[in-house]
Amino acid sequence: MKPSKLQDHLRRCHSDKTEKDLKYFQSLKDKFQKRPALDRMFTSTSQRNDDGLRASYNISLLIEKSGKPHTIGEKLILPAVEEVL
Repeated sequence: MKPSKLQDHLRRCHSDKTEKDLKYFQSLKDKFQKRPALDRMFTSTSQRNDDGLRASYNISLLIEKSGKPHTIGEKLILPAVEEVL
């Protein structure tokens, strides 16, 4: 946006802030940039979910390769994992 239009917007819509100095606006910018954003909030959560899903898949694969019935996961592996965690 052109500087003249920005100044006009500041004067018309934010007349109470026209006399503020540059440090005020820089602090507003810093506060805006430091606040949490949606993409940063969900990145760590999805990463934890991916790790859990991968671990579950690897355990299922080991059960399948051993030739044991799937109930061994419920009877043996789940209680063992609960003890570890």
